[in-house]
This record gives sequence, structure tokens and C-alpha cells, in this order.
Amino acid sequence: MSQHRRRTSAKQGKQRQVLVVAMAVALVVVAAGVSLGLWAASGGDDGSTGSEARSSQGASAAAPPDGAPEAAPTPSPTRSYPLSEAPRTIPAVRDHEPARGPGWQPEKGSRVVVDDPALADEGKLVADELGMTYAGEKGDKKAGDLRLTLNGDKGANPESYVMTVRDGRVEIDGPTDAGVFYGTRTLKQETHDGGTAPEGVVKDEPAKPQRGFMLDIARKYFTADWIEDRVRELGDLKFNQLGLHFSDDQGFRIESDTQPEIVSQPHLTKAQVRKIIDLAESRHITVVPEIDSPGHLGAVLRAHPDLQLRTAQGSAVQGAIDISKPESAEIVDELLNEYADLFPGKPWHLGADEYQALVRSDPEASFPQLAAAAQEKYGSGATVADLTTGWLNDRAATVRKHDRTPRAWNDGFFRGTSVEPDKDIQVAYWTGKEIGAREPLEYLQAGRNVINYNDEFLYYVLGEPQTFVYPTGQRIYEQWTPRVLRGTAAVPARYDGQILGGNLAVWCDLANSQTQGQVAAGVRMPLRATVQKLWDPGEPELTWAQFRALADRLG
Repeated sequence: MSQHRRRTSAKQGKQRQVLVVAMAVALVVVAAGVSLGLWAASGGDDGSTGSEARSSQGASAAAPPDGAPEAAPTPSPTRSYPLSEAPRTIPAVRDHEPARGPGWQPEKGSRVVVDDPALADEGKLVADELGMTYAGEKGDKKAGDLRLTLNGDKGANPESYVMTVRDGRVEIDGPTDAGVFYGTRTLKQETHDGGTAPEGVVKDEPAKPQRGFMLDIARKYFTADWIEDRVRELGDLKFNQLGLHFSDDQGFRIESDTQPEIVSQPHLTKAQVRKIIDLAESRHITVVPEIDSPGHLGAVLRAHPDLQLRTAQGSAVQGAIDISKPESAEIVDELLNEYADLFPGKPWHLGADEYQALVRSDPEASFPQLAAAAQEKYGSGATVADLTTGWLNDRAATVRKHDRTPRAWNDGFFRGTSVEPDKDIQVAYWTGKEIGAREPLEYLQAGRNVINYNDEFLYYVLGEPQTFVYPTGQRIYEQWTPRVLRGTAAVPARYDGQILGGNLAVWCDLANSQTQGQVAAGVRMPLRATVQKLWDPGEPELTWAQFRALADRLG
């Protein structure tokens, strides 16, 4: 063999060795790629599948050796997620910016931290509810944290909040503690029963500033425990008012120090009421008291029969106090002053509805003492309606001294009187069935603020007397909006800003028709439908069947 052939043969042998080594390396690379591809396809341990799981988002490949061709990047074990979906809550959140990520679940031992001591109550409550540890004010960040912050945005809706789920943590910030609290309610629903708060940013706020539930505890006694359970339910649903109608013909249901003789059995003690108020305040709910006058005062008048209104023939008028007597104003004002010390919130309901003197065809002839008092106070030609309007203004002045904002039922406002109701008295519009009924537009065109208690949709009247039927959540959800103040027709959209909100109301006309438990079950879906419409002005995204299923899942 010549020397040239030996060099050629040796060279070919070395080439074959290089080729074998290269093939072996290629097999290793392919095997590694298959292995990593299988890991990515399975999503690691996060359960993701499909093209998202196979993505090499965020991957980086090692640089090839100098002079070697650049290899295609291999899949990385970095987890990848589809875009998150908006949370399903009641009421629905107004806006959600989706993001990619695993979301967040509360873990035992993870922290709830705050950036302001004013958020301690909200932090402690949600930590207890989610099984986390309240750690107070902390500046550091740890995995699993829930951070509550005040953002100082004085121009924002005070009940608004922003909730950000990112990097294994949650931050809820708002301009006030109320807004932050509502953010924790959203988070509580998202994580209910093992659920996950979706990655991304929720921006949320209510459409209406007053979202209420009114309870008639005068005709039917409700235990303090039952009322407290409703407060917790209302808080989780982002309601912010609980009305207590505690004085009527059938009973006066809260302890009184100034007039103990008027109090019915059973009743709530002031200590029990304070506990209810404290619980409500912790849920950012204002308790709105109502002492109705000059009608619906039967329980008071049983102890003070000398103040009962009587006709010219001497017949007593049920529930009506004689507003021509100075003593009548004194006793009602004494009660208003007493309970202003008990109820700290600004709203105050003065009632003013169904004063029976004004259902007569000729009130002045039927009640000459009222006609005489009207003319003495407001001049010749003044009417019983003028005197009654003056009574409302005087009671408004009494509560205004306590920095309260008065409201009254719409049938306590009369057309054509020389005495006008004070402009700051809000209209609680409930009916269009009274004598001389006035359309909602009359109040709105006069510039008054109105609260929606539409008896067509929002009146839960025990025993269904007269023409009342129990409201259903479905009917509220599908047909009612805050602009539907009377019947089924909505007022023009230009008046929307004057409609402050709405209340679902329980009236106990036939008190024994339902137990407390039946009332709680009966109002469950109407409450949820009502707050959905008060929080979000848009058409609901979910069908009624989907909404009801969501309510059942959330409990």
C-alpha cells in the first residue's frame, strides 16, 4: 500500500469516527428534545395542555460552539398559561384585564398585610375568612401575600377598588377602606370552595351609591341573631344599607329610655342594636332607622291615647297622631333625638306615608282642628296637606340637627300645597297607587333625589295581601333597573344621576305568614338580583339560569 493510500484511509477512518460521534450527539439532542417536549406538553405539574403548554415563551438556548451552525431553540420547562378569564362573582365585576399566570389561592400561613392601620379591620376579617395570617403593616413582599392598600385617589369613586393578581400575590387598593373591603368580597367569592382568583387586574366600582335592604321589624319581631346573619350576607354582596322600620301600629321594637311605656314585647335591647350596628359598620353597612309619622304610630298612641287623631264626630283614626297638638311634635321629636344617639349613620327615614287624615274626601271638614291649626300657622287658605307638609319639614329639622339626611315615602309629598317639602328630603318612591298619586317624573323634574323601592318588583310583603305577590329574583334580574321607579316603565336616562339607588323591602303585614327562615330563603335570590342591577348598570352577561347556578355555587 502506498503512503498516499494509507493517509487517505486514515483520513477516511477519522471521518467515520467523527460521523459516528456526531450521530450519537444528534441522538442525545433528539432524545432530550423529546423528553422536554413531553414535559411541556403535559404542562409540568400545572395541568396545562395544548399549544399554550408547548410554548417556549421566555426560553433561552445555550450558544453553539464557535463555527458550528446555530441549532433551533429547544423547549424550556418554563410554565405557560392561557389568558385568564374574568371572575364569576355576585355582583359581577365591572372590568377585568386578563393575564397569563396560575392565579392565586389562599394558603394557610400566608400573610395578609396592610400599608395603613386604617385597614386593620378589613385585613383581620379577610385573613380569618381565608385561613391566612394577619401580619399587620409590612413593607416586604413574600410569596402568597394578600396586600391591602389605600391609594389616596380623592377623585375616584370612594367605593371603587383595583385588585391585581400577579407573581403569586394579590394586591387590593382603593381610595377608602370601603373600596378595599369590596375588593376582599370579590376575592372571597373567587376563592370560595377551593376556587382560584384569576391572574390579571380587576377594576370595579358600583353604579349606585345606595344599595339597601329594608326590614319591617315593627310588625314582626326578628331576633338579633337573624338580623346579624342578614348583615353578613349583605356585606358579602356589597350592599351598604340596612333599613330598620321599628315603629308602626303593630309594635315598637327597640328599647326606649325616654318612653319605655311604648315599647312592645318582644323587642330588641339597645345593646343588641349596638351590636348589630357594630357588625354592620365592620361590613361598611349603614343602618337606617325609620320612625314613621304622622301615620303608623299606633304602638305609641296606645300608651298616649290623648294624642290620637279624631274626626269631628270623635271617632279615632287608626295609627294617626293629631298634628295640631304641640305635645304630638314633642313626643315624636323626643324619640328622634333619643335614637339619633343610637344610630350613627347619616340617612334617616321619616316615613310620612299614609296619614289617614288625607284619605278623606274633605280633610278640612273631617278634621276641623287640623284645618284651624293649618290656617293659624300658614295663613288663611292653608290646608291639612299644608300642615302635614309642615310636620314633615319640622321632623326633618329635628334630625338635621344631628347631621342626618332625611328621606320620606313619596306619598308624604303632596301636589298643590303652599308649603313645600324641604329640598334636601330624599324621595323613597314605592308606589303610584295612593290618592293623588304623582309620577316619579314630577319629583325628578323638581330636582329631587330619589331612592327606588318600587313595590312592583322590590316589595316582599308577608302573606301577599291586597295585590302584592312575592318578588322573584328572575323578574328583578330580567326586567328591573334602578330607573324603573313605578310599575314597569323606566324614566328617561337623563335622570339617572338623581336616582341614588334602591332597596329590597320586607314588609310584615301578615306577620305569621312566614317564619324567619322562610323570609331568609325567600329574599335570597331577590337580594342577589337587586344588587347586580345596582352595582353594574349594563345588561347582565349571564342568563338567569347561569346567574342562579352561580349563586348556588357561591352559597
